[in-house]
Amino acid sequence: MAITHDHDAHARIGMRIAETARRWRQLLDDRLRDTGLSQARWLALLHLHRLGDGISQIALAQSIGIEGASLVRILDDLESRGLVERRIDPKDRRARHLILTPAGAVAMQNVDVIASRLRHELLDGLDDSALHQLQFAIDRILDNAGRLMTKPRHSATQGSSS
Repeated sequence: MAITHDHDAHARIGMRIAETARRWRQLLDDRLRDTGLSQARWLALLHLHRLGDGISQIALAQSIGIEGASLVRILDDLESRGLVERRIDPKDRRARHLILTPAGAVAMQNVDVIASRLRHELLDGLDDSALHQLQFAIDRILDNAGRLMTKPRHSATQGSSS
């Protein structure tokens, strides 16, 4: 039996995913405003927290998906707030490794509490089965995107032949 697809649903899904992510970030930014952490700041802290102390600035920039120069400004700010510390790599004095300070760990705990509350509110009405289906669908899309990103790009004129 062939799988049929709702063309309208396929046409809208990308925009719906993008809108969902945009609104989620916007709501989280609003809730985090009182902490003084902008999206750029809390994303840097989150990635550092998840990747662990000692990660290089280059690796952190790659994880976040931003240029190194942009990350330097964010780290300057986080360091001035006492949330991160940059340490010189003894093997390469040009390289810097990042450490989440105790104050940075407390800030991340606050972010996590606020983000958890928001996540709970946003996922209200979805039971475990719906959440598992949603997670499966998102994972599949991300896997497909990862696979496509490793394939050579095709020009618009190389489409399928009829």
